[in-house]
Amino acid sequence: MAEETEMIRMMGSDGKEVVVEEKVAMKSQTIRHLIEDNCAEDVIPIPNVTASVLSDVFYYCKRHIDYSLPNEEQLEDFDAKFVDVDVDKLYDLIMAANYLDVKDLLDLICKKVADMMRGKMPEEIRKIFKIENDFTPEQEEQIRAENQWAFD
Repeated sequence: MAEETEMIRMMGSDGKEVVVEEKVAMKSQTIRHLIEDNCAEDVIPIPNVTASVLSDVFYYCKRHIDYSLPNEEQLEDFDAKFVDVDVDKLYDLIMAANYLDVKDLLDLICKKVADMMRGKMPEEIRKIFKIENDFTPEQEEQIRAENQWAFD
């Protein structure tokens, strides 16, 4: 007789529900602690993450459970494709991975962001990540002078 899989129901910040297997949800340390401490109600509210991003995070978690050791190359390929998204999506994923405490996903996204920044000048980084430069030219020049080592 097949073992019945426990399902965990979560409510995203947009009011939509996401249902995942307990073993998948347990990849999130935040969810794990709620379940282990018997704080998980019928539906766990996740106030900082939309259902769409929750689904993506737990899709990542499920693939990491499904791919065991013999498929390391497939897993690396999956990871590379998973983080090959636009900057807005990457931001949503990094915030969700941090909030849900999914360490390996957070590490993967941080590595992607670091790779995107590698070898770029501050102006290029601001453009890529849509960051407004709020320094005056004088402040920027002072920072460059004080941190010349970073610009060599």
